[in-house]
Parts: sequence; structure tokens; C-alpha cells
Amino acid sequence: MSMRLTINMNSKPIYDIVYEQDFKSLAGELEQFGIGEKKLCIVTDSRVKGFYADEVRGALADHCKEIFVFDFPDGEQSKNLDTVRNIYEFLIQNRFGRKDMLIALGGGVVGDTTGFVAATYLRGIDFIQIPTSLLAQVDSSIGGKTGVDFDQYKNMVGAFYMPKLVYMNVATLRTLDDRQYYSGMGEVLKHGLIKSAAFYEWTLEHMYEIHDRNLDTLEDMVYKSCTCKKIVVEKDPTEKGERAILNFGHTIGHAIEKAKHFELMHGECVALGCVAAAYISWKRDLLSKDEYYEIRDMFVPFNLPISIEDINPEEIYELTGSDKKVEGDKLKFILLKKVGKAMIDTTVTKDEMIAGINEIYFTDEDWDE
Repeated sequence: MSMRLTINMNSKPIYDIVYEQDFKSLAGELEQFGIGEKKLCIVTDSRVKGFYADEVRGALADHCKEIFVFDFPDGEQSKNLDTVRNIYEFLIQNRFGRKDMLIALGGGVVGDTTGFVAATYLRGIDFIQIPTSLLAQVDSSIGGKTGVDFDQYKNMVGAFYMPKLVYMNVATLRTLDDRQYYSGMGEVLKHGLIKSAAFYEWTLEHMYEIHDRNLDTLEDMVYKSCTCKKIVVEKDPTEKGERAILNFGHTIGHAIEKAKHFELMHGECVALGCVAAAYISWKRDLLSKDEYYEIRDMFVPFNLPISIEDINPEEIYELTGSDKKVEGDKLKFILLKKVGKAMIDTTVTKDEMIAGINEIYFTDEDWDE
């Protein structure tokens, strides 16, 4: 089966998200952009290049003017302005003009970095997203956020810049290692928690098919997850209001990522942040005790952590102060009213946040209980 979502802004269609199980339709999708007269540059990382760069290049080579591949070392450490500079240099050397196109082939690091290059090279060049990780397919490739890290500050330099197309080949998810794959489930579960109780329940009901990476189930899951994000970003494309609910679990999650020097995967940190935020929601009587424990425990079957050792709760709290979601002296913190309903709150105190962090902090004393 093949599915399609259209992202609209101000009631106007901006780009399509196409869901497939191979790359056979890619050239046909790109022909609408006149690629016969364009140079294309596939930007990817060193790991994804070995899996898919030749396949994508082969699918497009006979349909475009000329095609190039640029790759950089995989991992968060490459998501910086040095990589951006290297891509600029490559494009200039190969005489890419404003009418040519970039293709982001890879996970979130590739998509965010390529999108930022596209937004800034020659004041804007077209690009498409071909996300190959679950995290990128359900989250970072949707909504037009692009950017890179600056020193220890995650996504501090960036722009809102929309792709011309997002092409999802869910078969790429079968080449992910287990840890990468289940990291993406952190964002999948988050989407259900903040926007759709029905999707959250669907995910739990299809747990075994998700574990088996059944392609029809994955296509359905990614489509449903993207639909949750589509609803939010269409109402608030530049994060002036409701879009902030997508940051559920991210305030504390991003702080843990920094404190652990990115040793944990993003989705793992999001899961920890979601547990802490759900705990605060329970203590504020927004959730019942049973609802909190059900939310917490449902990360476990998807191989996501609900506790962490070797952190300093005070350090984690201090790191939340450098989060992009701070406005003035107020931190936008996302809480849950119930499964499928999130809210923005600017009154969460330090004591509440420390309590939430302590809830996920597994100490030596816990071994003795």
C-alpha cells in the first residue's frame, strides 16, 4: 500500500509526505520539480552512504542533469557549523546554483544539517528529505525545523525552512540496529501521549508487529505518528504557541543528553524526560497515580529506559536553563492533562523539576530496596 500526507500552511499545501516500501517511486515524485534540468546533491553520512546512497543515486541518475554524493562522519558530533562549511565548499566547487536541489538522505543529523544548508546557501535552495531512521521519519523530517548544534548547545543555530517533499521508504528501518530503532519509539509514544489516545493505544496493541518490523505495520505507524505532528505544526508552523507541546519530555531529556555527553540516544532521553514530566503531572493531580505508572511502564516493552544512573539532579536542572524553550525567566514546560492531551505550563518550580528528575534517578540505595 502507498499513502500520502499533505502539509498545509495557512490553508495552502506546502509539501507532501509520501510513504513507500522501496525507492521505485522516487524519480516519479521528483519529476514534478523539473529535475531533468537540475543538479542534485545527495547529502548523507558515512554509515547511511554504505546502505542507500548508490541505490538512490541509481534511481535518479537517468532523470537529472547531474548527481553528486557528499558524506560526512555519522553521529551528533558532525552536526555543527564545520560540516555546514564543508557542504558549502562542495556545492561551490561543483557550481550548484539556486535552481539545483539537495537531497537529505539519512537520520535527523543529516536532515537537520542539510536543511540548514539549503535554507542558507545562495539565500535558499530546494531540498527534499529522505529520512532513513525511525526518529527522523516520525519527527525531525516533519515541520521544517533545520539547524545544527553550537558548542554544547543543541540545535542553537537554525532556521524554519520547508522541504519540497519528504519521501519515506519504511524498509530502511530494517537496517537500523535495535537501539537506533527503539530510540525512535520514544517520539512515537510521545506523539500519542500529547495528541492521540487512540494512536497511543494502537501502538501498544501492535507491539509485536512493531518488534518484528512488519513493513505494513511500520508504514501505518509512521503515517499515524506523522499525522499527530502534522496537526500541531499546521496550527503553529514557527512555534509561537501550541507547537511547543511537541517538546513534551524534551526539557529534561535534552538536559540529560548534554550531561551524558550524548552517550544516550535522543529517544532514550525523551523517554526519561516523558517519565519525569508525567510524574510532575501526577503530583499536580492532572494524572491519576494509575495513569502515571501505566505511562511510565509502557516505555519498557519498547526497550526504552525509565531510570538512569550516574547523574546529578542539580546539574540536570541547571542545564534546563540553557534550553531554547526558556522565554525571559520562564521555562515552557509541557505537562499531561491525560493521555492524548498536553498543556503548556510556565509555573513548574525548581522543586517540582528536581522531584521529577529524582523519580528517574536510580541510586545505589535503590539496589538495596
